[in-house]
This record gives sequence, structure tokens and C-alpha cells, in this order.
Amino acid sequence: MTRNFAGLLTGRRTKYLIIVFWLAVVALAGPLAGKLTSVQDNQARSWLPGSAESTQVLDKQAAFSSPDMLPAVVVYERQSGLTDADKTKVAGDAQRFGQLGDLDGPVQGPAFAQDQKAAQIYVPLNLGPEGWDRAGSIVDSMKATAEEGANGLDVHITGPAGSAADSAEAFEGIDSTLLYAAASVVIVILLFTYRSPVLWLLPVISAGVALTASQAVIYLLAKHAGLTVNAQSAGILTVLVFGAGTDYALLLVARYREELRRHHDRHEAMAVALHRAGPAIIASAATVAIGMICLLFAETNSTRGLGPVAAIGIVVGLAAMLTLLPALLVTVGRWIFWPVRPKEGTAEPSTNGLWAKVGARIAHRPRTTWVGTSVVLAVMAIGLVQLNATGLTNKESFRGNPDSIVGEEVLARHFPAGVGSPVAVVSDAARAGEVRTAFAGTPGIEPSSVREPVVRGGVAYLEGTLTAPPDSPAAYDTVDRVRDRVHALPGANAQVGGQTAINLDLQRAARHDRNLIIPIVLLVVLVILGLLLRAIVAPLVLVATVVLSFGAALGVSALVFRHVFGFGGADSSLPLFVFVFLVALGIDYNIFLMTRVREEAARHGTRRAALIGLAATGGVITSAGVVLAGTFAVLATLPLTAFAEIGFAVAFGVLLDTIVVRAVLVTALNLDLGRHMWHPSKLAKVPDALPATAAPAPEPAVRSAP
Repeated sequence: MTRNFAGLLTGRRTKYLIIVFWLAVVALAGPLAGKLTSVQDNQARSWLPGSAESTQVLDKQAAFSSPDMLPAVVVYERQSGLTDADKTKVAGDAQRFGQLGDLDGPVQGPAFAQDQKAAQIYVPLNLGPEGWDRAGSIVDSMKATAEEGANGLDVHITGPAGSAADSAEAFEGIDSTLLYAAASVVIVILLFTYRSPVLWLLPVISAGVALTASQAVIYLLAKHAGLTVNAQSAGILTVLVFGAGTDYALLLVARYREELRRHHDRHEAMAVALHRAGPAIIASAATVAIGMICLLFAETNSTRGLGPVAAIGIVVGLAAMLTLLPALLVTVGRWIFWPVRPKEGTAEPSTNGLWAKVGARIAHRPRTTWVGTSVVLAVMAIGLVQLNATGLTNKESFRGNPDSIVGEEVLARHFPAGVGSPVAVVSDAARAGEVRTAFAGTPGIEPSSVREPVVRGGVAYLEGTLTAPPDSPAAYDTVDRVRDRVHALPGANAQVGGQTAINLDLQRAARHDRNLIIPIVLLVVLVILGLLLRAIVAPLVLVATVVLSFGAALGVSALVFRHVFGFGGADSSLPLFVFVFLVALGIDYNIFLMTRVREEAARHGTRRAALIGLAATGGVITSAGVVLAGTFAVLATLPLTAFAEIGFAVAFGVLLDTIVVRAVLVTALNLDLGRHMWHPSKLAKVPDALPATAAPAPEPAVRSAP
């Protein structure tokens, strides 16, 4: 960012134009941002890759049932055995459910368990395109009907509709919950960081404006350009904008406060701060945004949709923090830092602060420090062997015990485990008989459940019940066996779908996405660092440290998930999401540090510059890391395991990267490698003018005309 352009942004008159511009943006974006939830698509279909076999089955199933069909399974249980009155009541309920206006076929049942302790009714609900939003109210109404006159009979509603209702309840109010929680975390941390009762207002206002504007842009793209947005990506957007935006604000405000000690005119101080800190902040945001855009290579629709959503949030957040925040700061003046206002000519306190002392200690044995730190991180990464990222069962997906999960357990006790989530097979009608024989004869499928095929338009449709729970490894193996058998029939063009097949295809797509996108992100980050630092060695070293940090963070997280939180597994997309966030955001802090080191290296040599850079940026980068970790930790407040896992892993990884990797490991490597870090640029030839242990001297105050 050129000095003239930076000065233009914070001019005595242009600052007011920028504030007015953002006020207009908020006025226009506010109503649109409020509509974002109306375009979210949380149906399982929206998460699937279009090429998946289960997706193609869904398309063909439309000829036999509505694609909006969301069946509910009403389960009744009396441990002492169903009475005649119970059976009469269940039969009556089946007739009442048959009168619902939201059906896609006849109600099936009641079916009574062989042990005469449970009964079930299958209700094929058709809730339309808004099924996710309507499921809760419909299921509540059905449960009220089933509980009326139950006289001690336990009633639960499970199946896809029951799961959708519980998921919708878990996601209800997620946007406001995350917004208030993230804002609260940011406010508390900024109060401790700035020790000012008012300064925190400006970064929080800027982050709120950025979030509103980005939500409006995303709404328009989802409404008119086909962008896939779901509750997960919308929730991550909130914490990402607040976390990353506040990070950029911390770095800018720190440099601004530093320049206020050197300049009499606050407009000049901000122009210099933007000129010096702006390129690093822009490079950091570009790294994160481009890293997120790499998610467009994903097969999974939900992952692919997260990329643009997160990138838009980062770009809009960057724009607000480099324009609105500086304009607000120079408008209010130095008093905003009260009670510790930076005065012209005063010494920069960071030169003798904590991080200056840490740097001096590292300088005594830099090689021992970086080798020892690397070994410790490598040992932490061993915990990866405990990571079971093969997907979460329905029960494992919730941190509580919602009604649909209880209903699944009741069904498993009294009926074949796969009741309510059948395996679906479609084929050419001419070979339907052979397909049925192969399907019914597959181990893991209840043979009697495979009835005669339904034929429409030359396509045959079959359903079969799994003998294993529908979200278990055994059920996934059964789906593979069914596929092997029906695919082997020449000319049948048979395909296998259903909820279990959908989950299996999602797992495999997530594995494909992880193996493809991780190398792409690494390459992109390496290129950006190379262009920014104009070197080869430094980018390679920095990427290696961030990858090591990622492995250590995920290794420790895996142990915590299993042995502390008691999670049964991990979401299949967890490694990819954690990698993208930690690598992109972890590189952020290295960019902030290394651009300052590079700036000082031309005058002092790399080893001396490493100490100056750590002393100058240590406090603010640590604060930025704490803010980002705190905002991601907010995800753990939601009653969903996948969110809790992402929140913990990213929060822990950011803290590890900020405090250990960036401050200790990278600084030690800078001190050990010295000028060779910048090979092959001209900086590689600049000698170290002073010993590495020399304390960095404060910059002299520079006076400018008001």
C-alpha cells in the first residue's frame, strides 16, 4: 500500500466520505443480511457431490416419490409389554396420521415387535422444499398426537424427519448465538489487550459492519448465483469475520499507536501505519481468502460452498479494517486510547517487554531451541493415530440425547436395526427380477424386506432393510456388497442409494477432498510467501513449521476428543477444515512477524531483525491469536459434535501456533539460519551487524508537522 494512497484513506476530509460510504453499505446490506437464513440449504442432498451414486439414485427416486419426502417413524414402547389398550391406541394414531395433509403416500403400520414390547408407524411426510425448517413443528404436532392418552406408553419420533427436527432445533438461533458469543469474547479480550474502556468499540463496530456486508453479498449469491450455503458455513462465517477481522484491527491499531509516538499529526501517523502494516495485512487476508477458494475443488457441495462464503467474509472484513477502522480512529483522535494515550516522543514499551526478553533467551541457544521445539511438536502429532475421522453416527453427531436418537435405540432393541432407513436400489425394469434376487441375497439385508419392484417409465425401484444399524460400519459394508452384486449384472444399470449410501458417499467424497485440496493449499501458500518475502528458503521453512503445528494440534485434539470429551469419532471433513483454517490463519502470524523482520533486516541484519521483529509484534500477535482462538472456541457452545470438534481443534491450533511455533520455533530458526533465510534475494547478502543477543534499540521519535 503506497504512502500517498494510505494518506488519501485517512485524509482530513476523505475520512468522513469513507464513514458515510460504510453507513450507506450497512443501510443497504442490513435487510439483505437478515434474509441469509432463508436461502440456507440444510438438506442432505445439498451436501452430496453430483457424481455420487446415491445422488443419482435420488434423482431417479423422484419418479416414485417426491424428492421432498422426509419419512418419520413413530415408535411406541412399554417395557412390561404392550397391552390391548396400547395396541388399540397405536392403531388409532396410525389412522390419525393418515389424515395429515403433508403425506407422500399411505401410512404404513402399525407394525408390532415380536417381543410385543414395541410398535412402529411409518409416516411418509412430504414437507416441501422447506422440509428442514418445517420438520420441527410437524414432528412436535405428531408427538403430541401420539402422547395423547398414552397412559405411560413411551413415545419417540425418529427416522429422517425426527433427525431433521432435532438438527433444526440444534441449529435454531445459531447465527444470533454465535454472533453474541463471538462479540462477547472479542470485547473481553480487547478490554484486557487495550486496557481502555472505549477503544474496543471501534474494532467491534468495524467487524459488525463487515459481517453485515458479507452476509448480504452471500445472500445475493445464494439467491441468484446458486451458491450453496448451509448452517455450518453461515456459522463459520460469523466467527471467521469477527476473529480474522479483529486480528487485522489489532495489528493496525498496534502499528498506529507505535506511529503516534513518532508523529505529532494523527493523520500522518495513520498514513504511515497503513503504509507499513497494510501490505502484511493484505497478504495475510489474501492467503486466507485464496486458501478458502481452494475449497472449490471439493466434490462435496457443502465443502465447496464454504470456500466462497469464507473468502467473501475475509475480503469484506479486510476492506472494513483498512478503510472504516482507520477513518474512525483518526476521527476520534488520541483520546480513544485513554487512560494510556500514546504521546509523541515517548519510548516504545515493546522494546523492553516480555517478548524482547523471550527473544534474548532464545538467542543464547537458537539451534537447541528449534530442534527441541520441533521434537515436542512431532511427539504431539503422534496422537493422530487416535483420530477416527470416518464420520459420525446419528447418535455421535449430537452432544446430548435427542428424541430421534432415543427412538433409534428403541427400534434397535425390538426391530431389525435398519428399519426406517432402507437401502434403495434402482435399475432397468427388464432386469428387475435378477436385481431383486441379488439384492435380497446380499448378506446384511433382511431377505423378506425386499418386496416386488415398483416399475415406472422403464425404471424399477426396490427397498431393503439392513440388519445392522444404518450408520454403522457394518451397514456401510453391506451397501458396498449390494453395489458389487447389482453392478455385476450386465445391462441392469443398477444403482444403490438410501441414507446409509448417502453417508458412505459423503465420507468418500470428504477423503477425496482432503487428499486433493491439502496439497493445493500448501502450494498456493508457498507461492504467496515466496512473492511476499522474495525468497525461497523462508517460505519453505515457514510452511514446514505450520504443517508441523497442524499435525501437533490435530494429534492433541484427537486425544482430547477420545479421552476427555468422550466423542465416539470425528466428522469426515474435520481434517480438511482444520488444515485449511490452521494453515491459512497460521501463515497469517508468520506473515506479520516475517514482514517486520524483513523490514528491519535491511538495516540491522537478519539475526538482530529477528529480535526486533519478535519484540515489536509479539504482544499484538499473541493478542490476535487469543482473539481468533476465542472466537473459534465459541463453536464448542453448540450442541453438535462436528462444531465442537472444529472449534476446539482450530482454537488449540491457533494458540499453539501463536505462542510456540511463531514466537519460539520461527524466531529460533531466524536466529540460527540468519541471512540464509532470504536466499536468493539481496537480503541474503546483508551481514548481521550486531550480535544476536543485543537488545533491540527503540526507534527515535520522528516529528511531523500537524
